[in-house]
Amino acid sequence: MARRLTAFTPSGELHLGNYFGAIEPLVRQQIPGETLVFVSDLHALTLPHDPAEVRARTTSFAALLLACGVDPRRSLFAVQSQVPEHAELHYLLECVAGFGEARRMIQFKEKSARGQQVRVSLLTYPILMAADILLYDTEEVPVGEDQRQHVELARDIALRFNAAYRPVFTVPRAVNPPVAARIMDLITPTAKMSKSVAAAGSLRLLDPPEVLRRKVMRATTDGSTEVSYDPEQRPGVANLLTILSACTGTEPARLAETFGGYGDLKRTVADAVVALVEPIRRRYDELIDEDLGDLLTAGAAAARELARPKVIAAREAIGLLPAYAETPGIRPIA
Repeated sequence: MARRLTAFTPSGELHLGNYFGAIEPLVRQQIPGETLVFVSDLHALTLPHDPAEVRARTTSFAALLLACGVDPRRSLFAVQSQVPEHAELHYLLECVAGFGEARRMIQFKEKSARGQQVRVSLLTYPILMAADILLYDTEEVPVGEDQRQHVELARDIALRFNAAYRPVFTVPRAVNPPVAARIMDLITPTAKMSKSVAAAGSLRLLDPPEVLRRKVMRATTDGSTEVSYDPEQRPGVANLLTILSACTGTEPARLAETFGGYGDLKRTVADAVVALVEPIRRRYDELIDEDLGDLLTAGAAAARELARPKVIAAREAIGLLPAYAETPGIRPIA
């Protein structure tokens, strides 16, 4: 299997859509030496933020990913900012990236078009994302369509660097995540479930059982009473059937045939969601009370062992002198 990298930015709250779309496929396919998982906390700094909240969410995301089944024995698991090579390579790649191609990235384009004041980091974070990918000879990056352009930028930068200086980077490719349920917002079922908005429509992995049940029971359906799977005409009911299908492994259309009304459907969906999420939440509660420092330190050390040779090669290729630690007999001035 090709080496794959997946990263989760610690903003908002991870929800059922994140679980089925990214976390569960990742957990199922973990292969030592080939699976890399990061909490990408540097990406959380591109917008106004509370420093204490970023630190707390970074720890929370790490604990939650572990609770979902990310296994540091089978995956390289680390926090991005604890591996300084990410930031170092970011600058080197900025020196070969173009302003125009960075400006075309969707988040910067949308926010700057609204006249909002934006940080320079919002312009350059796709180049940091390229550094995240290229540091580890990543071959495949599972992404949805909204992130595909970032992988294309990483490809362009790698090809340009390799041609201008010498071959240093593996050229990655975007791959579709394994087929997963497309989980929509419970209140607005024509929109995807969101990490950051519409809490009432989002089944969050840390919601307690009573909250999950209340959200499902209040989910949008329609004026009919018949349960059928029709994503175009009846998106609310289709979304509930999709969620149940993801939890049970039975096709949504077949599930629809087993229900006589919305009340029974909603109760069954609520039971299935609670049965899936509650063990994760209990494991999270155990982990968040533990000191994850040693585990994350070990992950960062393993990541640095992989990343440092790549930065050294990039420094040499682009024309920099070796760093102190890379030059025999030279020490920093005391």
